[in-house]
Amino acid sequence: MSVEIALVLLAWAIAGGSPGPATLAISGTAMSTGRRAGLTIAAGIVCGSATWGVLSALGMSAVMLANAWVFEVVRYAGAIYLAYLAVKSLRKAIWPSPTVALKSVGTVKLFSKGMLLHLTNPKAILSWGAIYAIALPEGAAAVQVWTLFGQLICVSMIVFFGYGLLFSSPRVARFYRGTQRWFEFAFGVLFGAASLKILTAKLEV
Repeated sequence: MSVEIALVLLAWAIAGGSPGPATLAISGTAMSTGRRAGLTIAAGIVCGSATWGVLSALGMSAVMLANAWVFEVVRYAGAIYLAYLAVKSLRKAIWPSPTVALKSVGTVKLFSKGMLLHLTNPKAILSWGAIYAIALPEGAAAVQVWTLFGQLICVSMIVFFGYGLLFSSPRVARFYRGTQRWFEFAFGVLFGAASLKILTAKLEV
């Protein structure tokens, strides 16, 4: 592996692990519902990211950016979904309820939540398109594109599953239970801020 690719992967890991809707969803789910739930929603987020990665490799990012209305649909869908998550978290903060068991939440529901969270993230397609443009030479062969894709997804898995494992530790879970309302309030504010940022940001398309 070249130094350039190693630096690209490091930057990808830092960007993926920085506070944002995906990491908030994983950490909140892991703390409140347990390790399996945290890893399940992380798996959905990874699959959502992989979907954008594959589509971008096939040229979909260029198509979306050439047709601004498609990008805007994704943008507003993402803002609405984040606003919905913000309302849910704020409701839990105001009217707290006992911790829900994983089997009552539903594995499919958790996975779908994670995947939808990333599929409606308008910056995900931009991130994949940008990383390909930065890390790959002009006219790169298919094997180079898919090798980079595999490396990036492996890094994403380490980051997101790492969050699921970290925040589901017994010590963190006990701390969460004692301060659940404050956590939910913080999640609500941050999800709401992310939604507002998507709506108001001037994204280059």
